[in-house]
Amino acid sequence: MSSDISYTTEEIAKLLKISKLTVYDLIKKGELPSYRVGKQMRVDASDLEAYKQRAKTAAAPEPRAEAVQPPRSYPASSPSAGRPIVITGHDIGLDILAKHMESHVPGVRPLRSFVGSLDSLISMYRGESDIVSTHLLDGDSGEYNLPYIRALLVGSSYVVVNLLTRNAGFYVRKGNPFKLEQWSDLSLQGLRLVNREKGSGARVLLDEQLRLHGIRPERLNGYDHIQTNHLGVATKVASGEADVGVGIEKAASIVGQIDFVPLIRERYDLVMLKTPDNEAWIRSVLHILRSDAFKRELQAISGYDLTRTGEILFET
Repeated sequence: MSSDISYTTEEIAKLLKISKLTVYDLIKKGELPSYRVGKQMRVDASDLEAYKQRAKTAAAPEPRAEAVQPPRSYPASSPSAGRPIVITGHDIGLDILAKHMESHVPGVRPLRSFVGSLDSLISMYRGESDIVSTHLLDGDSGEYNLPYIRALLVGSSYVVVNLLTRNAGFYVRKGNPFKLEQWSDLSLQGLRLVNREKGSGARVLLDEQLRLHGIRPERLNGYDHIQTNHLGVATKVASGEADVGVGIEKAASIVGQIDFVPLIRERYDLVMLKTPDNEAWIRSVLHILRSDAFKRELQAISGYDLTRTGEILFET
């Protein structure tokens, strides 16, 4: 029955051929009823169908993604609704940030979008997100994030602030039977890899290391064996379906039954566009990131270095 079916905002955007920003606006204005399941917004199929019928009756053409032009403004709304602030990325630190924003930043309503680092920056360029997280290594310079941010956000005014630093490396089977200790070991015969999706920070890290070490991706057994998050990669190694995957230390400790080989310290940063509409809540977010309460929650999670948390790394 259609009453048992619900859709995510991403699925609604694809079905209506509009941007996620437009979906959020429809939800905010009350034209598309929604509810939250965990950190995700969902819309019942019956409510989607009712919206489509109203749109047809009004003879109003459905908005298309290319009609959405950043920067954007939002009409006044009740304090309980608030302006939607879209936060992208997978790390649990972002969920903690969203919770603090919900409690301490009036007039905004944080919404989580679980997409990879490169896709997050592209969504910001398109005007579809407000706070994006990124951990993208530039292999030639050894620098994290800023080379990609400068290239993708050309002409934009933004601020880059550190959220945390964490270990990235190999997930390997217990006892590390292949004795994997460095990136060049990925060329060993018989090794089965499990990979991340294109656009994720872990996939960029792997591809950059393969390029730097002269290893052709097509030589790797399992290069096209894709998982969409760190836990998925770690689980495939734990189950014996793969011998190695690239990810962060935290996921290894959650999954267990595997070993972790640290290879690099990666900087996990946030990017926020600077516009007159955003200035007030950006100040509030910076205050949260630097607060003792926020850092205490992050410190409870093993594997995080908070030395630079809340530090502005670059500002246009």
